[in-house]
Amino acid sequence: MTYFMTLLTLFYEYLLTGLFAVGGGLATLPFLTRMCENHPDWFSMTELTNMVAVSESTPGPLGVNMSTFVGYTVGGVPGAVVSTFALILPSVIIVLIISKFLSRYMENKYVQSVFSGLRPAVTGLIAAAAWTVIKTALFRFFPTALSDIPSSVDVYAVILFFVVLILNQIKPLSKIHPVVYILASAAVSVILKL
Repeated sequence: MTYFMTLLTLFYEYLLTGLFAVGGGLATLPFLTRMCENHPDWFSMTELTNMVAVSESTPGPLGVNMSTFVGYTVGGVPGAVVSTFALILPSVIIVLIISKFLSRYMENKYVQSVFSGLRPAVTGLIAAAAWTVIKTALFRFFPTALSDIPSSVDVYAVILFFVVLILNQIKPLSKIHPVVYILASAAVSVILKL
């Protein structure tokens, strides 16, 4: 594939992602999972999981950070610019159009019906993507039989997952910034694996 075609493919993939990933950065995960399958030379599922961790711990929106990262990895600085621009372009256009009309029609029953259908669909897409990330992050390989479960589970990862999950549900600790949890988990992982 020529460099120009690579940039064009990046633009196309991220334009679709920006157009249909309704619900924020996590809603881009199903699209990134599909990209990983369609373009395995761009990034692997393990790299996708790492991108999510890095994007969550850096300033800026998750989807934009990941598009910039993939674009840079695949096509250098022009790739980063193209993929980031393509991701945000649909949002900018749609917000400009909607801002003109939504305030006028927000109470319309058809508009309300659209939003009531979008919310569960987006939640389902995010859950499907989360399941893919969970399989990659918590298992060395995904078990196909019950007897495979003990050897497939990454015990350290599962413990860190549940500790962060539980701590984040405790009222005072839930106000701690996610970066603190990410950095603490990275530090604990380094210490435990030394």
